[in-house]
Amino acid sequence: MDAFQKEVDERTNLTGTNKFELLLFRLGSPAIESEGPAELFGINVFKIREIVPMMPITRSAGMQPPMMGMINVRGQVIPVIDLSAVAACVPKTGHQILLITEYARHTQAFAVESVEEIVRLDWSQVLSAESRAGSDIVTSIARLDADSDGGALVQVLDVEQILEMVSPLQKATEKAPADNNPLVLKPGMVVLAADDSKVARTLIENSLNALNLPFIMTKTGKEAWEKLQALSAEAERDGGRVSDKIALVLTDLEMPEMDGFTLTRNIKADERLKEIPVVIHSSLSGAANEDHVRKIGANGYTAKFSVEELGATLKAVLQKK
Repeated sequence: MDAFQKEVDERTNLTGTNKFELLLFRLGSPAIESEGPAELFGINVFKIREIVPMMPITRSAGMQPPMMGMINVRGQVIPVIDLSAVAACVPKTGHQILLITEYARHTQAFAVESVEEIVRLDWSQVLSAESRAGSDIVTSIARLDADSDGGALVQVLDVEQILEMVSPLQKATEKAPADNNPLVLKPGMVVLAADDSKVARTLIENSLNALNLPFIMTKTGKEAWEKLQALSAEAERDGGRVSDKIALVLTDLEMPEMDGFTLTRNIKADERLKEIPVVIHSSLSGAANEDHVRKIGANGYTAKFSVEELGATLKAVLQKK
């Protein structure tokens, strides 16, 4: 366990390239009588605060599954979620491990059967699950052996969706209040947004609609980058600038194929695009991540999930432009 914790602590600073660290774990099998090893699942190391052995859980009165109860970790009371139940799995050996995560300014523990290892992957090895056989709680599929046929696949869980299912984040789905002093973009200008989470895209759409800002929504950093390239080519043909078409880029950090760090660096390194403001909208809200955001040249940062904060950040950046 100490070795796993050391790896988590050391690797949370990995943002220099289009790579990330994935913690692999098992939740059990779809049925108790299933043979063979349970399926592999994954979660970005950035989300993990610590990994601890299972400890006594205090069940709250009236609490319903998949909530298991609460634990006391160094004086902090943390809710525990049965991740196996969420994924419709049965842990044959019981829940042995708690993954304590910090996500969207909330701390929670996920009960899992076992932890396997931490692997370093390129985001190009991760594909969106929406166009494949993924479930609502799986945001992407990671290929551990991308160059080999029959290589192991890992289901990367959509923590945003899981938390919305277990304890609905009202601000993530409620309709944002109308803005009495909305910004007015030049005709033809739009906000380009990128996020692989359905819950986050709903929040973004609500906020942009409330601000009366037209937008183009994409699901990955690669898709957003390809859209920028297409709009740049279109602007050149028309004798204009792409910055007259894109008012701002709003991007998540964790996305299949190309992450938000790489997307931002690409934008700021391109002479045609570098004047376009970039705002990071992420659940990875730690100080280290915010420091990395500043270093790669982003113009703003807002943590999920707050309709009001997102709107205020977008307005502030656009007003500066």
